[in-house]
Amino acid sequence: MGVSVYLGAFSNAFTILATYFYWALIILVFSFILRSAWFKGVVGEWFVNLIIKFNFKEPSYFLFKNVLLPTQDGTTQLDHILVSKYGVFVIETKNMKGWIFGSEKQAKWTQQIYKHKSSFQNPLRQNFKHTAVLSSLLGISHSKVNSLVVFIGGASFKTKMPSNVILSGNLKEYIKSFYQPIFSDDDLLEIKNNLANGKLASSFKNNRQHVKHVKELQKGKETTPRFQPPKPVQELPVIKPIQAIVIEPSAEALNCPKCGNTLKMRIAARGEFKGSKFYGCGSFPKCRYTRRVN
Repeated sequence: MGVSVYLGAFSNAFTILATYFYWALIILVFSFILRSAWFKGVVGEWFVNLIIKFNFKEPSYFLFKNVLLPTQDGTTQLDHILVSKYGVFVIETKNMKGWIFGSEKQAKWTQQIYKHKSSFQNPLRQNFKHTAVLSSLLGISHSKVNSLVVFIGGASFKTKMPSNVILSGNLKEYIKSFYQPIFSDDDLLEIKNNLANGKLASSFKNNRQHVKHVKELQKGKETTPRFQPPKPVQELPVIKPIQAIVIEPSAEALNCPKCGNTLKMRIAARGEFKGSKFYGCGSFPKCRYTRRVN
């Protein structure tokens, strides 16, 4: 009788602890998701989508969101593309708080929250690739594709920013400042259709491949040293002709180990080695590298 009572109490206590642990785990996971960069990005894109949808409607404007485009080395993801007869806007969203320091030419910008500072990639450089890929895909001038970076989340600029780096409250005003038509109605529909057909499908497979590609790029940046000392060049026999006659490069022609240009076969016209064949750099006299013909 006493043993069964103890077992029952132990079972009840275990059930209570398991329940608390279950809810604590759910709260921990949920808190982790809320703090993640992925969730902040989703919230930021959603907020910008709302601003655009309420203020820029079809048929004058066409919004594409979370667009995946093919590139020569993989894929690139664009947060928002707003197509209009006043131009094409590629919008990069940053959901960040605190003070933001940066300039157009800096490779890294700084975020400061109280005394904590962290750096992040200049979003204008990131968005430049987006605009270049998009203009190539659509077959339109790069000058007609506008790069725009929008900060949300309570960020405050502490340095003078370029005109195309704005807070979300200025998004409507900025886009409305483009009021001179540069595309006809037919052009606008053609651009819309080309983009719809040229972008990659939003599928699990494509998104997974894109994430893998981004991780590979980041890994490459981490493993590549900022300074790479030049590799030592093997010393080869060198002659110094006063004058030479150039003949056509042979199938055995090599690349110059000093500057990389093609080595051309030559015949010494004067000097100690007159009449002998040798390889000379094609960029002579800028590069005076030579080697004997075996």
